[in-house]
Amino acid sequence: MNYNLNNQPAGERKSSTWTGLKSLLKLVEQERKKLILALAAILLNSSLNLLGPFLIGHTIDKYIQTKQYHGVLVFSGILLTMYLVAFITSYFQTSLMGGIGQRIIFELRNAIFNKIQQLPVAFFNENKAGDLISRVNNDTDKLNQFFSQALMQFISSIMMMIGAGIFLLIINVKLGLATLVPGLFILIFTRAISPWVKHKNALNLKSTGGMSAEIQESLNNFKVIIAFNRRDYFRKRFDTVNQENYRTAIGSGLANSVFLPVFGLFSSIAQLTVLSFGIYLITQGNFSVGLLVSYLSYATNFYNPLRQLASLWTSFQVALAGWDRISQILSLSSNLVTLSAETGQEQTDAVLEFRNVHFGYTGGYEILHNISFTMKPGKTYALVGPTGGGKTTTASIMARLYDPQQGTVLLKGRDIRSYTPEERAEKIGFILQEPFLFTGTVKENILYSNERFHKYSSEEFIGVLKAARLEGLLTTFDKGLDTDILSGGDSLSIGQKQLIAFMRAVLRQPELLILDEATANIDTITEQLLGQILDNLPKETTLVIIAHRLNTIENADEIFFINSGEVSPAGSFKEAVDKLMSGKRTS
Repeated sequence: MNYNLNNQPAGERKSSTWTGLKSLLKLVEQERKKLILALAAILLNSSLNLLGPFLIGHTIDKYIQTKQYHGVLVFSGILLTMYLVAFITSYFQTSLMGGIGQRIIFELRNAIFNKIQQLPVAFFNENKAGDLISRVNNDTDKLNQFFSQALMQFISSIMMMIGAGIFLLIINVKLGLATLVPGLFILIFTRAISPWVKHKNALNLKSTGGMSAEIQESLNNFKVIIAFNRRDYFRKRFDTVNQENYRTAIGSGLANSVFLPVFGLFSSIAQLTVLSFGIYLITQGNFSVGLLVSYLSYATNFYNPLRQLASLWTSFQVALAGWDRISQILSLSSNLVTLSAETGQEQTDAVLEFRNVHFGYTGGYEILHNISFTMKPGKTYALVGPTGGGKTTTASIMARLYDPQQGTVLLKGRDIRSYTPEERAEKIGFILQEPFLFTGTVKENILYSNERFHKYSSEEFIGVLKAARLEGLLTTFDKGLDTDILSGGDSLSIGQKQLIAFMRAVLRQPELLILDEATANIDTITEQLLGQILDNLPKETTLVIIAHRLNTIENADEIFFINSGEVSPAGSFKEAVDKLMSGKRTS
């Protein structure tokens, strides 16, 4: 499956505006009751505002021209009451929709984050973290603005337009048709240009995500940038993405501003039509001054919402573009499917077995070719070979970070795909060369994803560490279990990070423990401490070591040589060294 979101450009799918609106409205289904109340408030507000011009015209013709000022005062009071009620209903619906918008975005961000957690490692290999962050934060905020502000204004404007149009036709059909003709041109113009506006906004959101990704990548590697004195490289990369974002921002800004002047032009044409035709009808005795005032007001009530719709339509197009980018993530599914637990169990003494496994990354060539081998419980296996030979890929398939394209991986005589993620994590431990630590304490990081000891107090947990012969390792941390860890673990040395990673893995007592260059960047003393941890593993634990340092694999029970996507038994330690040296010379 292709997980690269940039290969599925948002905003360019051929979906109608109506289809996009329906997909957005699905987000508010759980808020139906509050949405109905908000719509009722809008309907009342629009009705009161539409009744006002008719009463004003009636007052002019019946009371002002005849100088009956008592009637003028009475209708002035009625109008004041109406507009106060309209103000209250407007505040009520705004308050309701603000809450609806915030709850929708809260649920949507949860949905995106949960979906991201369900996706496989391949998804994160093909997408930059900064772009994903932009989709979670920036794109959802565009939807929040649409739901909390634009949606109800959008509906209110349409109601006002429909009501004003009805009044225009009821008062005088000919004049009404003449007044509404410019609106038809606005509709044609809007339908023609909306896809272009949406496309421009989609490009801008994409470039914003790209800039976020570039900033995050550069900041994460800023130590390397400083060490090599390549700030100029950082500046050039940032300047490139910043220029792209500037270009797309200008494009989207121009696209978003095109509606307002066009709507304003046709609105002015409509009002000029009303005024000219209305004065002509008055001279013919077919119209009154009060009706002309009402008519001008209704024409304004029809075209002013159109002007407002110009900016609201822009907000809608931005929301659609953001929703396209969000729905790209929500529509994905993991290609690591869990098979039925009823999958047959084979009688075997192997903890892990590869049978004719083939594998290649998405869009690339095949890396592993017809791999077959078996690993027995309680033994130590070493995977050696030149860089790029396929060692880490093999280990990743062991831990089911990826599935083979062909062949089968068996764990305890059962297809590894039939284990749930929770079951698999209990049976397989994986320690990387550079373990990731979370902000918190040493204790919290050791207990990460280990529910068995989560409710233990510090004293009880120290007892657990004593039983596992791990307590002595806490002396390397200033405050023991309570030592604070900053974001990413930058406050600790690499050796301290690895000690935590090892303790975290060992306490889970996995049946298969994989070390991927886990001791490559640590000092000799820390390596000895880690060796003590491994010596205290349960006898039935199978250990798989990927290493370049030959002393790490010297005591392995069996050594596999991996090169050019093929796995073969390496024989003795000396034979493995000879193969490794030969592989380096030929690679």
